[in-house]
Amino acid sequence: MDFTMGEAATALRHELRGLMREHVPADFLGAFTDDPADLAVAQRFCRLLADRGLLCLAWPEEFGGRGGSIWEQTAVREEMWAQHEPRGAQYMGVNWVGPTIMRHGTPEQQRTHLAPIARGEVIWCQGFSEPEAGSDLASLRTTARRDGAGWTISGQKIWTSYATMAQWCFLLARTSTGQRKQHGLTIFLVPMSDPAIEIRPIRAMMGPHHLNEVFLNDLQVTEADVLGAVDEGWTVVQEVLAFERVGIARYARCERLLLAAPTVLGDRWDDLPAELRARWARMLTHCRRARLLAYRVVALQSADRVRPGDAAAYRIAVTKLDQDSAAVLAEIAAYVASADDEGRRFRAAVDDHWRYSHASTVASGSIEMQRILLARALLAA
Repeated sequence: MDFTMGEAATALRHELRGLMREHVPADFLGAFTDDPADLAVAQRFCRLLADRGLLCLAWPEEFGGRGGSIWEQTAVREEMWAQHEPRGAQYMGVNWVGPTIMRHGTPEQQRTHLAPIARGEVIWCQGFSEPEAGSDLASLRTTARRDGAGWTISGQKIWTSYATMAQWCFLLARTSTGQRKQHGLTIFLVPMSDPAIEIRPIRAMMGPHHLNEVFLNDLQVTEADVLGAVDEGWTVVQEVLAFERVGIARYARCERLLLAAPTVLGDRWDDLPAELRARWARMLTHCRRARLLAYRVVALQSADRVRPGDAAAYRIAVTKLDQDSAAVLAEIAAYVASADDEGRRFRAAVDDHWRYSHASTVASGSIEMQRILLARALLAA
């Protein structure tokens, strides 16, 4: 199977790798560490990509993109995630917040929000999950009630990544009740700087910025902050989640680390137990499987036919790959001498991958919910 995507994509990958070698430190492990310098690296790199038309490469030119293909954007996604995402949190704005505003936003919302995303100047967070509504998102209790010409929003969100650094929130709230809990939900685009929003970080082994509680204390918004139709937000959310679930190329990092292992170990590779090397080979096969499933969803997106079942199948495969490959890599890393820089960086990257993998089957909808979505799609076929 040829995964190269053609000469243009190959040249793009070489360009991106050159930029990362020049502008991203060799020991970079993501923007969301205890060291503020890592976030600063990501912010600078985002603006560099934007200046070169590479941040929102597949966006239409009228919205600040370069009019590239969705496959070129996929190549960018893979190269970024393989190297610990030096764009920081921008994948959220690039992959689904921006495209959703293009499809459902008013001209004013498009003018306000799309250009800053395309320039790499703004970070978004997602106000979906709540203490009593995680995988069962439609059970959320945050309410938005009519208040004169606008709305007053009250409630609590949890597990909100990047809330401490984000300027805007893509917020889901209940605006009415009906027979089906999926009806009566509305999306609001709200500034995180509003004093009615309180953020409480949740300490976790993934580091700062990833897990937060967000409290909405009678937040005042206007009709101009509503995205799409009132009470019809669930339809948009289904589209958003399909884009989000394929928007992170987890398989690319798994494959890079797995392929790096024999080089880092050198002569010690032959000393690994045969069973461990067999599991290593199996994980590489699973990387190809996850990549194929991702490309299937990308092809459907390019034809404007995103289906929840296809996104769920990919998500199941790639999150299991994340965890299973992390276990194999952790065992391999124990054989790596950490005295030299290459060995030290490999062990640090594997440790980072292992820590993040623990949340992969829960984030963006638990693996149990993905299996339900896939089962429903198969039964309906």
